[in-house]
Amino acid sequence: MTILRPSLHASRFLLLASLIALWLPGSMAAQAGPAQGRIIDAPGAVLEHRQRIEPVNRMLEDRLDNLLPTLMRESGIDLWLVINREYAEDPVYFSLVPEPVFAARRTTMLVFHDRGPEEGVERLTVSRYPLGTLYEPAWEGGDLDEQWQRLAEVLAERNPQRIGVDISRHWPVADGLTAGLRDRLVEVLSPELRQRVVSAEELVVRWIESRSAAELEVYPHVVSLARGVISEAFSERVITPGVTSTDDVAWYIRQRYSDLGLDIWFMPYVNLQRPGTECTADTPFCGISGIIQRGDVLHTDVGICYLRLCTDTQEMGYVAKIGQGEAPDELQQALAVGNRWQDLLTEAFVTGRSGNQISAAAQDAATAEGITSSVYTHPLGFFGHAPGPTIGMWDNQGPTAVRGDWPLYANTGYAIEGNVKVPVAAWDGQMVQIKLEQSAYFDGQKVLYLAGRQSRWHVVR
Repeated sequence: MTILRPSLHASRFLLLASLIALWLPGSMAAQAGPAQGRIIDAPGAVLEHRQRIEPVNRMLEDRLDNLLPTLMRESGIDLWLVINREYAEDPVYFSLVPEPVFAARRTTMLVFHDRGPEEGVERLTVSRYPLGTLYEPAWEGGDLDEQWQRLAEVLAERNPQRIGVDISRHWPVADGLTAGLRDRLVEVLSPELRQRVVSAEELVVRWIESRSAAELEVYPHVVSLARGVISEAFSERVITPGVTSTDDVAWYIRQRYSDLGLDIWFMPYVNLQRPGTECTADTPFCGISGIIQRGDVLHTDVGICYLRLCTDTQEMGYVAKIGQGEAPDELQQALAVGNRWQDLLTEAFVTGRSGNQISAAAQDAATAEGITSSVYTHPLGFFGHAPGPTIGMWDNQGPTAVRGDWPLYANTGYAIEGNVKVPVAAWDGQMVQIKLEQSAYFDGQKVLYLAGRQSRWHVVR
């Protein structure tokens, strides 16, 4: 997809974001190895909730102005309806409305009508409550029957040829129109317009998976915050060998994010490996819970959402024995194998390839180099597990129907996720599993890590 020229508002936002990036530590260049925990202590590293409204809404306006028209035309949808009710929101709804927002008020109807390249996409709301300057009210009242009748009038006045609604068999994020609302919509439309209703599945997936230039100015900082807390957690600041448990560390991570005002989208997970724990070529995931001891290998899986952008990160730590300053050479070599596997995977990213094709190419390349690996990479953005090409699954290393067939587009985000297993002589040949996951961006030519990747062990000294 062609990178669109930012609007005036977007250009101002990009300048502001660039200044923020210079002021705050934790830039993309600084994140070549483990993130430094000190970035979390910088004043303003995490904005107060009131301060988040303006940047989020600027990014939203930029997307609506510059991205949505292109995607609607690519998808062949000239009018898109997003209809939902309070506490039964369409998954795509929160990506379309400005902050502050917590729910769809009563019944909220959004109408996007593409009037062509010259006039652009008209944005209307047929709802009891207004949605600010991003949407023009086409009706504001209190009677539900009148609201539905007004929606029917709006559609009849515009006479669209293809009316996209959020119904999908395969993509949950594109299946937000409830059965009750769909029945009511059919009731109020004329027989002619009723025949023009189609699934907006392709448009919804493309809207959710696509990243804008303005978002990419901010995303590295969001990822660096997630990595910074891991750096704190996998250190002597948090872990006392022989005392601290893996659950203690997991709850530290959760509480730390909460204290910073950062939302998690799943419970952080921490486990350990040591000689004697089961880890063979057939073991899907190696690791146990328990009290952390010197010589243990640690792993965590965490994810946060901030400024509407989500991360998904897995990194590895080592608990040094007395007299050790770094992880043993064998473990450092194992991590290097994990980095090599990441390279083979990201080299398989080619615009237009399906997720299944990328996964197969990466697996073939790893096998050719004698690497025992597993690929389970997924899109990332407004959701931690976002729609887009599924690139392997932990419990299915073969082709994935439908989602695995989705093609790779430029300007999309991914969690580069999977693992390698490497035998360790010091562990009597037992394998260590290096489980890695880093947030990244595909620009159409190559994969770029948004805040670096782990290339050195976190060490608890």
